[in-house]
Amino acid sequence: MKQELRSKFGKYGGQFVPEVLMPALEELTEQYDKYKDDPVFNEELNYYLRDFAGRPSPLYHAKRLSEEYGVKIYLKREDLVHGGAHKLNNTLGQTLLARYMGKKRIIAETGAGQHGTACAMSGAAFGIRTEVYMGARDMVRQRMNVYRMELMGSKVIPVKSGSQTLKDAINEAMRDWVANVETTHYLIGSVVGPHPFPTIVRDFQSVIGKEVRMQIMEKEGRFPDSIVACTGGGSNAMGIFHPFIDDDVDLFAVEAGGSGMKATDKEALHSATLCAGEDGVLHGMRTKVLQNKYGQILESSSIAAGLDYAGVGPELAYLADIGRIKPRNSMDSEALDAFHDLCRFEGIIPALESSHAVAYVKKTANTGELGDLVVINISGRGDKDLETVMGMRK
Repeated sequence: MKQELRSKFGKYGGQFVPEVLMPALEELTEQYDKYKDDPVFNEELNYYLRDFAGRPSPLYHAKRLSEEYGVKIYLKREDLVHGGAHKLNNTLGQTLLARYMGKKRIIAETGAGQHGTACAMSGAAFGIRTEVYMGARDMVRQRMNVYRMELMGSKVIPVKSGSQTLKDAINEAMRDWVANVETTHYLIGSVVGPHPFPTIVRDFQSVIGKEVRMQIMEKEGRFPDSIVACTGGGSNAMGIFHPFIDDDVDLFAVEAGGSGMKATDKEALHSATLCAGEDGVLHGMRTKVLQNKYGQILESSSIAAGLDYAGVGPELAYLADIGRIKPRNSMDSEALDAFHDLCRFEGIIPALESSHAVAYVKKTANTGELGDLVVINISGRGDKDLETVMGMRK
């Protein structure tokens, strides 16, 4: 097992992978460095972001929700991106990069199914064979996304090991990549994994924050006091946070607290890695993970499949350590309440992942912690979650 300690994120990151994967990571690093500033590559990417994905996504003043919560709220509408989530920003970039690299096949992992769906869309658009690993448990609760992937020609491979969720899907995708590195690109869906994946995904998702910078200045003439984003692996959070890292804007990373009764009870924080995790190694990176005293990875739990992950991106772990981002969490019940609020007050059905961010704004808006002007990243739409929400009705 190769253990590369060099990292751009303090003590986090690195390349903790089998030796056989090192040539593939070196190739990916070299090729990304070659094309990331290439005008031809970026012209083609911008074409697909604009005409296929539908960017820029709107920054919407949620007037009725603002009145209800007592703070001025803008919603970054990533739910309006083609496919219903921010995931397409990254999959278009990585699929195009894979084509420039001459790869003939793409593999991916997915939890909520949004990344898998975005991979299927990108694979179809670029004509590249796509296969997606998905936990069997997630396939049941996100069966509509499974069907969408299959409609677009992708093969969905059920993972029946472990907790049958995102962690296990990543494990299986990594095994596949080890066996097929010459012809296959592993399209990681979040700011996780060995270097250079956290940087690549962050850069492709930073289009979110870059747009917010321009949009909020046009609408308000200043930056927001705070930006709030849900955080599992963390791609939507890093995407909106990164362009504001050097600005006087508070950045709140809201994780899933699970079904616990108290948000301060660490024993109940089933997926809140930044809040309750410890330093460890997971999926090729050193980061904060949920683990027991023997270093065994704990099973995460959340009503939102996309937040159901026992780790977090290494850059987010670093930013939390230095105090640049503020880790917070919302319980399942709080996210469900916020989900219904956004439906009733704004006519927007948010993903349960995004509902965690809305929930944190709801419970803290009157404390002054968020300031007077807040941007919430609505990272996805909630069509995929309707069966889950219907099942939670009393």
